[in-house]
Amino acid sequence: QVQLVESGGGLAQPGGSLRLSCTASGRIFSINVIGWSRQTPGKERESVAFITTNGITDYPDSVKGRFTISRDNAKKVVFLQMDSLQSEDTAVYYCYAGVRRSTGNIEYKYWGQGTQVTVSV
Repeated sequence: QVQLVESGGGLAQPGGSLRLSCTASGRIFSINVIGWSRQTPGKERESVAFITTNGITDYPDSVKGRFTISRDNAKKVVFLQMDSLQSEDTAVYYCYAGVRRSTGNIEYKYWGQGTQVTVSV
């Protein structure tokens, strides 16, 4: 199977920064899109950033210019640098990845267990 393990969450003050990491392990032939979503109680999970194998990135307007996603393909790690944090960024952040487990074309989507990010004075 495939595991995604997040780290780097915690408490930050408004205007501060945090850096999340997500490491993939297990039966992985290749990782296509890898990214981050977040969820707060009572709301649907929303995507905050993704990056393709070729380094193409995408962000919603709510985080554009403040969040930066990057990946290390060799180490199977994705990072989310979050700057100028706002209280609205408080959520559980989940890493996800589209993984091919063999040379076939079937791609599976995996999720991490989530890491809490709290932005508060």
